[in-house]
Amino acid sequence: MRLIADGKTDKGLARENNEDNLLVDKELGLFVVADGIGGQSAGEIASKMAIEVIGDYFRRTSAGSDTLIGAFDDRYSAASNRLASGIRLSNQVIYESSKSNASWDGMCTTIASVLLDGSQLSIAHVGDSRVYLVRADSIQQLTDDHSVVSEQLKRGLITKEMAEKSSITNIITRALGQDKSVDVDLEEIDIMDNDRILLCSDGLTTMVKDDVIFSIVKEVDEPEKACSMLIDIANKNGGRDNITVVLVYFYKDNFSFNIKKFFQRR
Repeated sequence: MRLIADGKTDKGLARENNEDNLLVDKELGLFVVADGIGGQSAGEIASKMAIEVIGDYFRRTSAGSDTLIGAFDDRYSAASNRLASGIRLSNQVIYESSKSNASWDGMCTTIASVLLDGSQLSIAHVGDSRVYLVRADSIQQLTDDHSVVSEQLKRGLITKEMAEKSSITNIITRALGQDKSVDVDLEEIDIMDNDRILLCSDGLTTMVKDDVIFSIVKEVDEPEKACSMLIDIANKNGGRDNITVVLVYFYKDNFSFNIKKFFQRR
């Protein structure tokens, strides 16, 4: 499976600094978005820690040779368990760091991540940063927001329209660094030719509707250009938060198939 990818982050129009961070590692097939939370720039520190710890975890270990953080979940592949392990490790680092520095007290971050293993994509997340799949003529959110508004919506207490206009959309129920341990939501999908994966912080999704996101990702074949366009639209719509976008486009390599077919014709 061949891929092209890019990512961009922007502080938006309302915030003084950018507390988002991202990781784009095409060699590892690892892509991450983190949205930090906390005063005195501590949110920026938390999201940076999450990105650095997860990236370092994958670079210094090899699949099958590292000790997992937390129990192995038999419902998911070794790759997915490894991704969850990296996130749990980053949770430990952020939590312990917040207790050692008074100015970092209470800092935490969301995390949305994907890992490519062959043609299978592992998805792991905590918080309200999202992962979307754009396939054919549809867009599908692959993650569930860990937020108060999302819980209200699931229980039928509010409608989708009410959720979009809620004043408490930024209150999340789960994040890295809140507690000593964290529950990591996992999912897996089989990647198909021309699938497009979007990871983003809520600075995008609170400013840009899904159908607009879909039209940009579907029509623009350069991830870098699409990222810039999505950030521009979010800012034109108000830019009330930091905005981070990572796009990964997947393509099947048909070269070997064509060679075989060529010799069969001879």
